[in-house]
Amino acid sequence: MEEMKTRLKIIQERHKERWDPFQLNPIGAEKEQKRRCFQLAQYLVAVIVGLAVLASAIVAKGSLLVLSTLSSPKSMRSPKEKQFYMLMLVFCLVCPNFLVFIKSLWRCAFKSFVQPNLRTMSFICAIECLVSLGTSILVLVVMPQFDVLTNLFISGGVCIVPALLQIVFRLQTETWKILFPICSLVLTCAGYCLLGTDYYVRVSSFVDRQSADCFVYVGVGIFASLLISFCWWENPMQATNRIQDTLTELDGFRDFVFVISSLLRIIVIGAVYLFYHVLLEESVIWPDFNLKGDEWELLQIGLVLFFLQAFCSAACHWFGVVACKIHAVRMSFALPLCCTGPSVLLLGLILFITQAEKLDGANHGSITEFCESLSFLSDKNTTPVVFLELTRSICRTSLNSYYLQWPFSMLALEGVCMWSALVTCTYYVWKIKVQRIERTSQLFVRRLYESAFIDLSMLLNTKMKVSRARNQESQDDIQNCVIYLCATMWHETYDEMLKILTSMFRLDRYRGDPKEEHKDCFDFECHIYVDDGFMTEKDTGKRLVNSYVNDLTQVVIEVYRVFTNKEPDDVSIVETPYGGRLVFVMPEGNMLYIHLKDKTLIRNKKRWSQIMYMYYLLGWKGYLSKNPQTKRQFVCRESLISMDGEIFIMPQYDNDNKRRLISDDNVYILALDGDTDFQPKAVILLVDRLRMYDNVGAACGRIHPTGMGPMVWYQKFEYAVGHWLQKTAEHVFGSVLCSPGCFSLFRASALMDDNVLKRYTTTATRAAEYVQYDQGEDRWLCTLLLQQGWRVEYNAASDAYTNSPQEFKEFYNQRRRWGPSTLANTLDLLHSGAETVKRNSSISNLYIFYQMFTVGSSILGPASVTLMVAGAFQFVFKIAGTLSIIIASIPPVFYLIICFIAKPNNQITIAAIMSVLYAFLMTASLFSIIGDMVIQGTFLTPTGVFLVSMTIMYLVTAILHPEEFAMIFYGLMYFICIPSGYLLLTIYSLVNMHIVTWGTRESNKGGTEIKKNHNVLCDRNCRLCCWDMKLQITQETENLMIQQIKGQAAQQAPPLPITAQETNQHAASNLEPQATPDTTKISQQGEQKPPTDRERREMKRFDNISRNTLQLPKSHPCSCVCSCSDDSVKKVSLSTSSSEDDDDEDDDDDYGDNQDKEDIPISEWVSPVKEEFLKKLTFANLKRNLKEQIRYSLRKKNQEDVCEELILMLTDTLSGQLYGVGPEDVLTESQLEELQQELTEQARRTLKTSRMKRLEKRVERAIEKTLTAPQVQKLEEDENDFWNKLIERYLKPIVDTKAHLEEVTRELKSLRNKAVFLYFIVNVLWVVATFFLQAIGNDVISIKIPKFYSNGTESGEVLKVEPLSLMFLLSFAILLLVQFIAMLYHRVYTLIHVVSYRSTEKDYKLKDDEDDDDGLILENHNTSGLSITSDDL
Repeated sequence: MEEMKTRLKIIQERHKERWDPFQLNPIGAEKEQKRRCFQLAQYLVAVIVGLAVLASAIVAKGSLLVLSTLSSPKSMRSPKEKQFYMLMLVFCLVCPNFLVFIKSLWRCAFKSFVQPNLRTMSFICAIECLVSLGTSILVLVVMPQFDVLTNLFISGGVCIVPALLQIVFRLQTETWKILFPICSLVLTCAGYCLLGTDYYVRVSSFVDRQSADCFVYVGVGIFASLLISFCWWENPMQATNRIQDTLTELDGFRDFVFVISSLLRIIVIGAVYLFYHVLLEESVIWPDFNLKGDEWELLQIGLVLFFLQAFCSAACHWFGVVACKIHAVRMSFALPLCCTGPSVLLLGLILFITQAEKLDGANHGSITEFCESLSFLSDKNTTPVVFLELTRSICRTSLNSYYLQWPFSMLALEGVCMWSALVTCTYYVWKIKVQRIERTSQLFVRRLYESAFIDLSMLLNTKMKVSRARNQESQDDIQNCVIYLCATMWHETYDEMLKILTSMFRLDRYRGDPKEEHKDCFDFECHIYVDDGFMTEKDTGKRLVNSYVNDLTQVVIEVYRVFTNKEPDDVSIVETPYGGRLVFVMPEGNMLYIHLKDKTLIRNKKRWSQIMYMYYLLGWKGYLSKNPQTKRQFVCRESLISMDGEIFIMPQYDNDNKRRLISDDNVYILALDGDTDFQPKAVILLVDRLRMYDNVGAACGRIHPTGMGPMVWYQKFEYAVGHWLQKTAEHVFGSVLCSPGCFSLFRASALMDDNVLKRYTTTATRAAEYVQYDQGEDRWLCTLLLQQGWRVEYNAASDAYTNSPQEFKEFYNQRRRWGPSTLANTLDLLHSGAETVKRNSSISNLYIFYQMFTVGSSILGPASVTLMVAGAFQFVFKIAGTLSIIIASIPPVFYLIICFIAKPNNQITIAAIMSVLYAFLMTASLFSIIGDMVIQGTFLTPTGVFLVSMTIMYLVTAILHPEEFAMIFYGLMYFICIPSGYLLLTIYSLVNMHIVTWGTRESNKGGTEIKKNHNVLCDRNCRLCCWDMKLQITQETENLMIQQIKGQAAQQAPPLPITAQETNQHAASNLEPQATPDTTKISQQGEQKPPTDRERREMKRFDNISRNTLQLPKSHPCSCVCSCSDDSVKKVSLSTSSSEDDDDEDDDDDYGDNQDKEDIPISEWVSPVKEEFLKKLTFANLKRNLKEQIRYSLRKKNQEDVCEELILMLTDTLSGQLYGVGPEDVLTESQLEELQQELTEQARRTLKTSRMKRLEKRVERAIEKTLTAPQVQKLEEDENDFWNKLIERYLKPIVDTKAHLEEVTRELKSLRNKAVFLYFIVNVLWVVATFFLQAIGNDVISIKIPKFYSNGTESGEVLKVEPLSLMFLLSFAILLLVQFIAMLYHRVYTLIHVVSYRSTEKDYKLKDDEDDDDGLILENHNTSGLSITSDDL
């Protein structure tokens, strides 16, 4: 209710200013807010992960301690049990090494293999062998000799070498922090001293018959701990950057090193076991490993403990990585791991205290009596074995001393020292800074974890300094990047344009609002490329923008008004060699460029628009960034300084300036369609993927189709299944094959790679090229990236919405393009599979096989659907299998013939009718299958199992996508439309492969149009000297004349263009880019002054330009544009207002004016576009704009009272000055100048009264910005030259000869015939094989499957299934199962990414900014210590 009241109040304020206060408010224009449910979910996930880390670490550590206790020589277990428990200890040490071996071998075999440096590899393997030797000795030799408490404490000494290296290399950022590693080293030494003292007391006081050989094991244990501490030598070394080259080289072949070192570690573990227990102790009796009968039950404790230890140590490692990635390092990683040791001790003591009394037969007197009585309980089956042995191990400490029990405190003090040494050595973990998404290799030094010391291993393995961008001084800063949003438009509707513009303005608000805090460091520009943006007016032959461009300009104005409550401020209109360009400064200072393409000047369609912006943004702007000495001209004054004067300098060049410091790896292009709707979050999540993974060339998000109707329902489920299963499987097992152009982020360096962008400019000349290049340009671009070695990824949390075809015809025509293109690009990738596998580390031979299987399945799709329909006939009508196959084959053959003889529209009509009939059949088939399962009393048939398992799998998949769960309800629509989508559509696509038009959004709306002239009073052609003139006087012009006669408009009226068109047809058809000379100004009396010297120079300056524009004085009721068509066609630029120019040159306040008040000659299309933006200068808009400009200009000054008083005074002055002016009347230039003087003077008086004179310049700029008219600019000479050369080289409109078109059509039909023949033969063979298997009979050739009821009991009957059908069914089921497993894996990592994003999500909070600077300050943030003040200006 409050929201509604606020909205109504805003509408009432607008209504005070104009009679038309109503506006569109697009969905999503409101500010994004953090959702409480997401915050709670984030904390809940962090707590769960932290508890998982703690619990798994406790279980892993406890299991190892129990195994070492059970295998101890002083254990009360039998020798056979002891040797089995010792073997379990060996397996616990081998398990992590085996897992690393498998993973590294997989990566070497299927990902990438780099030839190792033998010297470096030998050094690493030697270190690994020493570490494995120390671990084996400590766990297999020393720990069984000690009690459980000593074993718990002694592992804390493995941080000796890391602490020592921290001290030697002084890795602390602050000097005093060197105390932490020093304390760690001292505490470790103290702990070992206390350990030796404790055992000396035990020996001297005869605790539990402790022998003197324990000192040997103490010494060996210390030595083993020292060897183990070498495991993390690389961490301090990486932080020092002293052997960075060696370590960087190691990263290249680390996988192969892990393969070798894992095997060596396993060999060392086995050698220690065999040497000590077999050769020295001779405690292993090999025949005792033959377990018989009940002995399995006796030894099940060892197996359970082994699996617990192996599983929980791996789980602890994985959950620890997750905790770091979700930014819960302290709460969910450091705290649980540091508390693992104390928690195990506390849990053990609690169990000892609470369970000791429950030991039947034990003497519960003194502690010594209790320990003595435990030896009599070993043979009682009722005694808990594990607890009994742990209690017996505790009794081996000084607690069981008959003389002195206080030495037990030394053992406790030893534990405190060892634990404190660990905490002080790993203090940096508590301060580590983690980016939103991190690779595991960027968080941890080693992929291998030590299962015997899982908590210490995780802490010591955490990198002391997380690596960052190499080109930045601060290693903890996020990498800067530049994003170019590039949307291609082709006949979009008003509502579709509204979506993309709203999304861009949302991103502008997210990125640039100075009042709001955000942690994402990126800059961006928006570029919209409008294909076919011009039309030719039939009556006059003028080349004007069409209705689509008019709609787009209205949308920009409307969206700007929604986001800012005012009109666009800085608008520039630029003529270009490809048509035109509109430049806007968005509310927060980011740039929006709208490129209007004239198809007579440049190639249209999407692929050529992509080439156009790639060469412009990556080629041209990249060249400028790498050559900063290039002179930039024509700096627009309105864009020189932002509204507050502090944010940026020249925003249209600001990103070019920043890009000098950013490598191409951190420049991204976000490819969009003209109807895409997205949130800033979606862009940031895609940027994360490219920021963190250098080999990722592109990333796409989850595309949601929008619209209404049955076709949209079908596509919703189709898109959902495609993303849920297919794209996730491609992402997990290899690389995504297609990143859709409606919402994909591309890396600049990937697009600029060899054989990518250059080959993407190839013009299709052969039939196969037309299909692959122009019918699915997005997939072809991704194919080029994959073949060059880049990876394409999928981010399921990055959501984008785009309109989908709502009509059956539009849907079929879209898929008619997509189907053959998909097949062509996939076959191209498979054809170059061997070379791609060598180049691309993400693509393996196994992945190529997976794609071959999916392609084969898609080729057999029509036959599979035909057999499905045959099964439906068999179920529904109870006919024989052979007859049902014949009947089911008739409709596809009939439709195939129709497609060859009928027109495409008729083909689609027939397909629609057949789709409805198929839908009825599939519905009947579904219910028949269900009924058959009910009649037979079981679903355990091949068809039933497949249907039920598919339903369960899709249901589980939908549950794992809670925000998209509703998609599951469209599954029924998808099921009944399977024949239409996989049978009829395939036939239609193949037969019409020779048609290479898009088939969607085809419209003549933007072509040649008749533009009616409303209220034309005079329309005549005349001839003056060498000019052919067309004179038009409208009703508005006459009204202005009457006002001037009556004296109501004494000021100079705005120029109203009257066009004069050349009658020379050659000039009218000239398609070369036209420069625009200055207009000639004539005196008020209508007499033309003789040209001055300056005018003659200007005439000479434009000697080579082909047209002349002559403008009558601005006070004249109409203006006349005249053209001269002489043999030596010249453009004339006359100006008689030299005194005005001189005044402007002397005006210091007008610093930055680049055109000396000279008017630029303009093309025919410019004036109508400019008139739309001149509406900003109406009385109603000026009043509203002034209010918002003042508020925005003073937004950081915390002067609300002064701001509102200033607004009140200025609006009163405005109303007074414009008394009598209509709310929709555009002010003249003289009125604007006078109004600016009055407003400026009023602002000065108000600020002086309020003692806020320091805000004067800020307010003056706001007033000037409010009264600034849209600018008509020329393109810079060097950029103009770039466009001319680009068009000439790559984008010149294609003019095909009739003979060439006939040849291409013939080739396309030939290619069509080959593809149809291949599909037909393969599918017919499959159907015929099934038919003959049915004809032979199930009794002869069949696989007999026992029939089971739902309760699991066997019915005694058998089900006979032909082998071919069963094989295909199983293959399809395996494919779905593989995709389902990939989906589960992908969902986990998507959840991690989403939670990490939510923890760093932008929070819209007001900044407490007290910056009250007196003068203008323009800061260049890219140059340290450089600032430009107002005095300098």
